[in-house]
Amino acid sequence: MQEVEPLYYRLILLVGPAGSGRTAALRQVAEQVQGQVLNVNLALSERLLELGARQRVLRLPQVLEEIVRNAPEPLLLDNLEILFDAALQQDPLRLLQGLSRHRPVVATWNGTTDGTRLFYAEPGHPEHRRYDRAEALILCAGGPRPGDKTQTQGEVMA
Repeated sequence: MQEVEPLYYRLILLVGPAGSGRTAALRQVAEQVQGQVLNVNLALSERLLELGARQRVLRLPQVLEEIVRNAPEPLLLDNLEILFDAALQQDPLRLLQGLSRHRPVVATWNGTTDGTRLFYAEPGHPEHRRYDRAEALILCAGGPRPGDKTQTQGEVMA
């Protein structure tokens, strides 16, 4: 947490594929800071259900901000898949960066990193995302895997 305090975006992403331990790691953080993990899929889907398709696209950033407004710091976010739904036309990383501008955010990211880029879903998939500059502290869940170029503690993707 201290490493991201001076940064413009105080965002920490726990990156790894399904089963890599992202959620378990986030729960450990929650225990250490006496915080609560927010299930973004559940919270957003409950609030967006009452809106029409166009209103969901337009109001999602505002609804997300309302959901986290009174959450304790650091903001701990899990299950972000809804943010990648192509029908919602959102930029998930930009949403997370916006939330992290004024408070530390630790979020799980169901994807991969090669040390310089951040990925979500496979190329050709409608939800595929590739970020060449994540502007976040990237931590690989489950530790480095053979062949991965990962960041060491203290490095920030810029």
